[in-house]
Amino acid sequence: GIGYGLAERFLKSGSQVIITGRREDQLKEAKRKLNSDKLVYHVGDVGQEADRVKLFQWVTKEYPKVNVLVNNAGIQRRVSFLDDTETPWNERENEIHINFSAPVHLSSLFVSYFLKQQQPSAIINVTSGLAFVPPAFAPAYGATKAALHSFTMSIRFDLANTPVQVIEISPPAVKTNLGGSHDFGEDLDEFCDHVFGRMKQGEQEIGYKMSEEARLSSREKLDQMFHGVNNHLKKVLAEMKKH
Repeated sequence: GIGYGLAERFLKSGSQVIITGRREDQLKEAKRKLNSDKLVYHVGDVGQEADRVKLFQWVTKEYPKVNVLVNNAGIQRRVSFLDDTETPWNERENEIHINFSAPVHLSSLFVSYFLKQQQPSAIINVTSGLAFVPPAFAPAYGATKAALHSFTMSIRFDLANTPVQVIEISPPAVKTNLGGSHDFGEDLDEFCDHVFGRMKQGEQEIGYKMSEEARLSSREKLDQMFHGVNNHLKKVLAEMKKH
């Protein structure tokens, strides 16, 4: 998905890249496909506090020159609020931990390290166009991304006079396996090329197509987008269930 696409572009730019995730088989497959000695992986679950601390300690010990953190991990539970009230809370809470608690905690760990290094560095948070246009089909997901957008703006202001840049990438629907594989959305490579190009130009808040329109829209326009997007996706998801 987006994490793989960004890792590929960082590698092409000459960076050392560290990827992390819960499933070692997928990390190994990414390393095989990207075929680079500059790519390493670390198995862990960023939804767990202890794993986040282990990741930080391992990275800073083994790769002390680290200067970029990309908070990209995310899960999307596509279920309406009324259909989800009897789901065990720990299942619902996991979405909040991965989408919001993890980037806040990891940012707090790495920013202190970056500031001590006193070199140009960056925290990159991947939010969503749904941070601006709440999705009725995935209400907790949209709320976590809206919270991450707010958090990103706040720490960017706080770190304005430091060597640490704070960048937000807000994807629209992209053809990935988020929430389960789907065929709708923007082309992954086109999206990643667009985002990476704008990051290299120094932009700090980056959307694409629908998400770019949403982040720049008035409240009146966002209300229109809210009803349009949710009514459209309601029909799309209903058709997918049939097949």
